[in-house]
Parts: sequence; C-alpha cells; structure tokens
Amino acid sequence: MAAKKDLTKDQRIKREIARLKRVFRDLDKNKLQTVESLIKNAAFMAVSLEELQEIINAEGYTVEYQNGENQKGTKQSDAVKTHIAMTKNHASIIKQLTDLVPPEKKKESRLQALRDE
Repeated sequence: MAAKKDLTKDQRIKREIARLKRVFRDLDKNKLQTVESLIKNAAFMAVSLEELQEIINAEGYTVEYQNGENQKGTKQSDAVKTHIAMTKNHASIIKQLTDLVPPEKKKESRLQALRDE
C-alpha cells in the first residue's frame, strides 16, 4: 500500500470515495445511487482539507498585507478562510449522509435506552 504522500490527488479522492462507500454500504441501493454525488463531494473535500492543512502548517494562519503607504497589518490567510468554509460544507455533507443511515443501524446511546424503558 502506497503512502498518502506518494498518491496523486485523484488517487487519494478515489480511495476516500471507496472508504465512504464502505461506510454507507448498508444504505438502500437506490439511496446510495442518489447520494453518489454527495459521497464524491465529501471525498474531494476531505482530501482538499488535508492539503489545506499542510499549507496552513507550512505558511501559518495569517499573512501580512499593505493597503497603501500607511495601512499595514495581518489578516487571516486565504488557505485558512478556504479551510473554514470547506470544513463547514464537509460537515454538512457528512451529516446529510449519516442522517440517511437507517435508524436501526445507528448505535443507540445508553441514555436513550434508559429513557425508552
């Protein structure tokens, strides 16, 4: 098995798609076909988030800017802004997918089991 660094972005996305399909394999066949694009988007975002994390770790969270002669400062880097937005979108897609899992497949919490008694 090749290390993550040795794989291209497309290969890593395909690997993540396969992993997500295994996770959601218990979904009804029709639902699985319907959410295929969600799975592909989630895989793309997961791999892209890893890349953004590497950029942020290498370059930092902030960048310096200068607007004219006297206005200088630091601001959030574009990689951080993109990471924040993509994290929210990725979480939303994963929630949509997990909400489709049949109720009997979801693990019931002990507190919920006690409440139901």
